[in-house]
Order: sequence, then C-alpha cells, then structure tokens
Amino acid sequence: MASEQHGRHKFVEVTEVFKKKKDDIKKDTQEFQNHISPTYEEIALDLENQLANLDGGYEKLTTTMSKQGEQWHREIDIVINKMKTELGEIKEKHRDILQKHLNEIKQIQSLIKETLQTIRKIEKSTEVSSTIEYSSKIREFSKFPAKVQVSLPTFIPKPAIDREKLYSLFGQITPLSTATEENVLSLNQPKTSVRELLDKPELVATIQTGYKELHSVTCLNEDRIWTSGETNDIKCFNIKGSLLQTIKTKSGRGHNDITVDSDGNLLYCDWTDRTVNIVKNGQTEELIRLQGWKPDNLCVTSTGDLLLTMFSDDRTKSKVVRYSGSTEKQTIQFDDEGKSLYSGNGYTKYITENRNHDICVADCEAEAVVVVNQDGKLRWRYTGHPSVTKNEPFEPWGITTDSQSRILTADSDNHCIHILDQNGQFLRYIDNCDLEDPTCLCVDNNDNLFVCEFEKGNVKKIKYLK
Repeated sequence: MASEQHGRHKFVEVTEVFKKKKDDIKKDTQEFQNHISPTYEEIALDLENQLANLDGGYEKLTTTMSKQGEQWHREIDIVINKMKTELGEIKEKHRDILQKHLNEIKQIQSLIKETLQTIRKIEKSTEVSSTIEYSSKIREFSKFPAKVQVSLPTFIPKPAIDREKLYSLFGQITPLSTATEENVLSLNQPKTSVRELLDKPELVATIQTGYKELHSVTCLNEDRIWTSGETNDIKCFNIKGSLLQTIKTKSGRGHNDITVDSDGNLLYCDWTDRTVNIVKNGQTEELIRLQGWKPDNLCVTSTGDLLLTMFSDDRTKSKVVRYSGSTEKQTIQFDDEGKSLYSGNGYTKYITENRNHDICVADCEAEAVVVVNQDGKLRWRYTGHPSVTKNEPFEPWGITTDSQSRILTADSDNHCIHILDQNGQFLRYIDNCDLEDPTCLCVDNNDNLFVCEFEKGNVKKIKYLK
C-alpha cells in the first residue's frame, strides 16, 4: 500500500516536472521567436548595411580629401599670382626710378652739348666782347651725379615644408571608433530612431528670464528648465515662461553652472566658495568642497557620475575630474605626451558627456572643442569650420549632445551653433533663429535645443531635428 502511494506521488512529481518543462520550452520558443532571433537578425542586417555602405563612405572621404587638395592648389595659385602681381608692381617702380635718373642725365647731356657748341663758336670767333665775357662751365658740369644702381628684388623660398607638418595642417583622420551596445538590456526596449537634421531649424519659444547676464540652462523635463545668471537666484521656468521656483545660492553669489541628476535634483557649482551643491526637496546640501582648485562647470553622466571642470587658484592649470557622489574617481588633465589637454586659465569650460561616453569640453580660450574618451584619451579637437560669413574667431562656449550622438556647441561671437557628428565632423550651422551671443546649451529628451542668450537674458527653444 505504501509502495503504491509512493509510486503515485512519484508519478505526480514527474508530471509536474514535465508540465513545467513544457511551459519553459514554450516560453523559450516565444523568447527565441519574438526577441532573440529578431535581435540577431537586426544585428546581422545592421552589419550587412555597414558593409554595403563601406565603399561609399570611404569614397566620400577620399572625395572630401580631393576637394581639400583642390582648394589648397587654388590657394597656392592665388598666393603665387599675388606674388607675381607684387613683383610686377616692383618692376614698374624699378623702371620708373631708372627712367627718372636717365631723363635727368639726358637733360644734362643736352646742356653740355649746347655749351660745347657755344664754346666752339667763340673759339673760332674774332669778336673781342664774346671772348672777354666767356665764363667757364667746367666746374658746374664736373659735379657728376651719383651713379644709380637699383638692384633686382630677390625671391627667398622658404625651406622645404616638413611633410609631417604639412600632413597635420591638411587635415586629420580620426581613428576608428568602435561602439558596442549591450543588447541584453535593450531586448524589450525601443531603439532610438534615426532623426535627420531639419533643413531650416525652427524657433519654437522664447523665455525671458530677467537676468542681465544669463549664464546657464539645464532641462528638468520637457516642460521645465532651470536657469542661472549674474544674481544668486537660480530660477525654474515652464515652457510658457512662467516662473515656478527660485532657489538662493548659499554663498549669495551668481554665475553658477547648473545641472540636474536622474532623480531631478538640482546641482550647482559655486567657484567663490569652491563647492558643488545639491538641492533635494528644497534643501541645499554641500556635496564637494575643493582645495587649491575652483569648480567651473559640471554635468551628470549616464551612469550617475559627476564630471566637473575646474581651474587652479593661480589660474594656470585646468582639468576635468569625475566624482561618484563626493568621491573622486578620475582626473583628466594631460595627453599621452604630457601636454595639457585644456588651456590653463579661469575661463569658462562647459562640459557634457556624449552617448558613446566621450567627454566633450568647450575650451573657449583654446578656440577648440576637446573630446576625450571615457578613459581620458584624446580623440579629437574641433577648431571651427571655414566660412565666408563667420568672420570672428571660433570661441566655443556652451556644449551639449543629443540622442543621435551629435555635438552642439555655441559660437557666441559669430551668433550661431555648430553641429558636429560624434567624430568631430562639421555637419551644419544653426544661424537662422536670430540668435544673439549664445552661451550655454542643453537638449531635452525630445531633442529640443535650449539656448541661452547671454546679454538679452532669453532662453530660446529651437527644433532642429525632423
């Protein structure tokens, strides 16, 4: 009896295990069909597309190089023609100098001939009066003019151009950048769709902040922004321009850079007391206090770390430091050759992180956007784009990135925004929205761009993607 009961119990266990395994097999089948297999198909298709577009992409690069070469040839021809024109002008001056002196000599020669004819006439004459009145001209004509020798100009060719220097001046080929994305986390998440640039960006809204010098803006969400200016008030506005909240800085000083963390908490740095502060539920807490350095600008990374640009007390050194909370994790200051990555001074250096984890700094005094990878290795520098309409030097201020890993930086003196791809290649300007002295930038989750106008105190919301 006991044995029979034990057998039935064992049969039930096997049945349950069998049923559970059947359920697991069904779930696995669905997972393979609905997620795993389509994801691999998508990855394979993406790789096939990349391979299919490989030749075309490299052909575009070589075409760009060829156009650059043609431009260089044109510029060299312009230089040569300009020098030839200058040489022609010098030649005419040379001719004029010689001709002037020759005319003077010929005039004297004519006088000498006339004098000689007069002397010979007197010599043959028997008239007493003309002989007695004769006055010698020898002394007058013996004062010979200086002999003029005008030397030809010389052309001094510059020493042969160093090929490596020429190579660096011609352009830069960025190294291959291989970005890997963790697909396990993205199986059930929508992928970021490709969004192209609008042919003509559109001004959506203008928010008047009341600042005389608008220093910083950051997006809290799609409807709200935080702003900071010359006063100790950090203000929160909605997209309609209504003031929703004001926070006073602890030091009572203005010109503070601001950002927001993933929980919506406001962070601001205060260079006057060397602190970085966080505002939680209306209460301000000191997060970081520096020694020997002053905080400049900051951003929060995708992993929740804090990136902070700072300058030394004597304003001779600058660096980027990564923090986890208040703990220093990484310092970025020098390249592989030991040279400073950033200009050493107290000028503003806005900072942001790209989706590929590159760290992008707008170094206005160096007239460059400096981009390093997450390990702090220099990837590239962007020093502006040649333009016949942008006449002022490129001095980047604000910087931000969007969902497409594009980089946007404010060119304040030329009143425009430069849009770059993640490898530093110029894509286009935003220069049609009546921007004036743009400084700080930020992008919301829908890729709307917010631009500070420094002296007007306005924040402009701009749509630039399709």
